[in-house]
Amino acid sequence: MGKIYTLAEVLTHNSPKDCWLIINGKVFDVTKFLEDHPGGEEVLLASIGKDASDDFEDIGHSTTARAMMVEYCVGEIDVATIPKRVKYTPPKQPHYSQDKTAEFIIRLLQFLVPLAILGLAVAVRFCTKSS
Repeated sequence: MGKIYTLAEVLTHNSPKDCWLIINGKVFDVTKFLEDHPGGEEVLLASIGKDASDDFEDIGHSTTARAMMVEYCVGEIDVATIPKRVKYTPPKQPHYSQDKTAEFIIRLLQFLVPLAILGLAVAVRFCTKSS
């Protein structure tokens, strides 16, 4: 088992000349790999300062890529130092207003009544023309 690092320690390695990432509870020094990363160094640099496990898994890395990780592993992260994820709570929706129901019905009738009159006029014209 390697050294156990706190999040604060890992965060001090946050530049292209000294870049550490946290993936699946392990700490990786990817500084030497930045130029060789197929997705470009920007992808790795964007994952500094957070748990990059989801980013890593979402890409779907190959078995070869996962095997390469061993040589860059410098230790493990103390999970107690990583802030807990806050559960997303959607903003409260405005309360359904009964007043808008009447307004909706009026608008619907303003559309349907002329349409019904037009339909009736066409039907009368059709019936009177055929007789």
